[in-house]
Amino acid sequence: MDTLKGKVAVVTGGNSGIGYATAAVLQQQGATVIITGRRKEAIDQAASTLGVTGLVADQGKVAAIEELATSVEKQFGKIDILFVNAGVLGGADIEHATESAFDEVMDINFKGAYFTLSRFIPILRDGASVVFLSSNTASMHAANTSIYSSSKAALNSVMKIAAVELAPRKIRVNAVSPGPIETPILSKIGMDEAQLKRLKDNITDRVPLRQFGDPNDVGRMVAHLSGDQSSFITGAEFIMDGGMSLRYN
Repeated sequence: MDTLKGKVAVVTGGNSGIGYATAAVLQQQGATVIITGRRKEAIDQAASTLGVTGLVADQGKVAAIEELATSVEKQFGKIDILFVNAGVLGGADIEHATESAFDEVMDINFKGAYFTLSRFIPILRDGASVVFLSSNTASMHAANTSIYSSSKAALNSVMKIAAVELAPRKIRVNAVSPGPIETPILSKIGMDEAQLKRLKDNITDRVPLRQFGDPNDVGRMVAHLSGDQSSFITGAEFIMDGGMSLRYN
């Protein structure tokens, strides 16, 4: 299926998880794909495996984002698809939150995403598609998630404003908000195998469909929003969480 043939796509945080899966789906549908990430070894390996272009960039630093946009423009010219995916988990209860934890999450999830869009706008082709990776937690209110959830809620607000600002150029801006997805990110929060299993079991118990999502499902949604079949969709948030948020809103 070559529904995205001839289109150039940038996927931030594309070396693993949802970003990696989405890059693969976009390529399968005919797009020329560029993935980015902070760790050169991980990006080089992922790019080689996928058969795409890999560029190193730290989404938490505006200067790095600007260098990335310049590099993409020099190598590829205008782009058609921007998937702003890079993000981190983190936070604590409000009383015990630290400035460093707040800054780490906000710098990547919100500031980085904001300026990625900002600096890539000049090289977006008219009619392009921008998709933010948000989260179902943006509209949920669980304890100990205030920093992460706020970063995603802020992102959703920017998404809607960007959809209005970029509409004159027929550039569509949307967000995909997954719930629990089977990716390596949970293994990076410092739990041993038994603790991680208990966490996953607890999360599954909260999902009406009783399962974690597949990152390829998110990739296919991003591809759909990037194609001509969604030409009348902008400023929309698509929640993909197996019904989880229905129980907690």
